Amino acid sequence: MNVEFINPFLSSLINVLATMAQTELTPGKPKIKKDEVARGDVSGLIGMVGPQTKGSFSITFDESLALAIMERMLGERPESINEEVTDMVGEITNMVTGGAKNLLGEKGYDFDMATPLVVSGPGHTITHKCEGAKIIMPFTSDDGNANIEVSFDKL
Repeated sequence: MNVEFINPFLSSLINVLATMAQTELTPGKPKIKKDEVARGDVSGLIGMVGPQTKGSFSITFDESLALAIMERMLGERPESINEEVTDMVGEITNMVTGGAKNLLGEKGYDFDMATPLVVSGPGHTITHKCEGAKIIMPFTSDDGNANIEVSFDKL
């Protein structure tokens, strides 16, 4: 997969969390993901379709990180992942994908975004509905870990 296509998602995630939740993420090393098991407790998944390709993007947060982001964004920290937290994860998924869409649009790629789907719980799965490799990129923070996954049919 083309790094030019992944970097907009990375920079958009870092920007959204720094701006909206005063949360700094440190990127790790990307790798190919072979299974569908999420590497965290709550995930947002969004599909994208355009003339050049179709693909999907997901972001998964450890519960501790999701709750810290919720507290920074809304001033309240729930005891555990609840409906407000899953709504927030869906909104973050939307914002990150929208930011990446703008960056990719500057490079001539265009696509439409679906409504994000949010899944939570230990050992939940993420199914990317495309043929391409799934790239997973880990992030660390003082509050917990996040992972993004990007997969596109052909680029």
